[in-house]
Amino acid sequence: MNKGIVYGILCYLMWGLLPLYWRLFESMSAWEILAHRVLWSFVFVAVLAAAAKRWRNMLSVVSSRNSLISVLLCSVTISLNWVLFIWAVNHEHVIETSLGYYMNPLISVLFAVIFLKEKLSRGQWISILIAACGVLLMALQFGGIPWIALSLAVSFALYGLAKKMANLDVLLGLLWETLIVLPLAIMYLGYMQAGGSGTFFTLTPFSMTMLLLSGAATALPLFLFASAAKLLPLSMVGFIQYVAPTTSLLLAVFVFHESFTAGKLVSFSLIWLALILYSAVTFRSSKLARREKKAA
Repeated sequence: MNKGIVYGILCYLMWGLLPLYWRLFESMSAWEILAHRVLWSFVFVAVLAAAAKRWRNMLSVVSSRNSLISVLLCSVTISLNWVLFIWAVNHEHVIETSLGYYMNPLISVLFAVIFLKEKLSRGQWISILIAACGVLLMALQFGGIPWIALSLAVSFALYGLAKKMANLDVLLGLLWETLIVLPLAIMYLGYMQAGGSGTFFTLTPFSMTMLLLSGAATALPLFLFASAAKLLPLSMVGFIQYVAPTTSLLLAVFVFHESFTAGKLVSFSLIWLALILYSAVTFRSSKLARREKKAA
């Protein structure tokens, strides 16, 4: 449990800081950045798999129909999530991306209850209700349906659900996720370069190097997320996720200077109150369970 919590916090902190990273490539389209992200993520994970001598186990990951479907779902949902996030960050919608990732834990908990039959205590349900009020208040301030936020929330909740249900090997699961969409990424980059619209070779040496490192920036938090998802209940993984949108929200206000109204502050406070309550109730339940197990 403790190891899973550490993995989750590190993962979401890294994701929360990603807007700073993707702002380095504002001159590139979101689809071109996604294609490079897929390509260099595959290269990075492939090197790790080779170093660990795990390539020979690749086929065992998708040996069953269910595992193959889970890997396909993971690959598609995380790719859609990536491109939407990159587009939103580079079009000054960082606050809306943070809203999406504030909404995601609620959807993750809902999926956990419906599909994985996880049971929640009364205190956990109360914390979810408080968080839902905060998210609803934040959504109302947008004056309409926040499609970017909703799409980010649902796509990542589906990715987390698929990860939890598949229970795949962490390293090889990530390798398959990037491998499935790799041919599309390579064809797209080739098409752009042949048509003269590719921007990779127009970047400065620093930006080019940072884009090559996008594989590590992508794979490391995914690796930590997959490890956390294997060690923790999906509902707890969802609530730890509030670290990421809070970090992004702080970046949006203090670094990118997007507007932050009093209403958004109230929403922010409600969500963190829910997180504190949920964490306290969950840790108390976990401590009691360990005591009972030890006594038995």
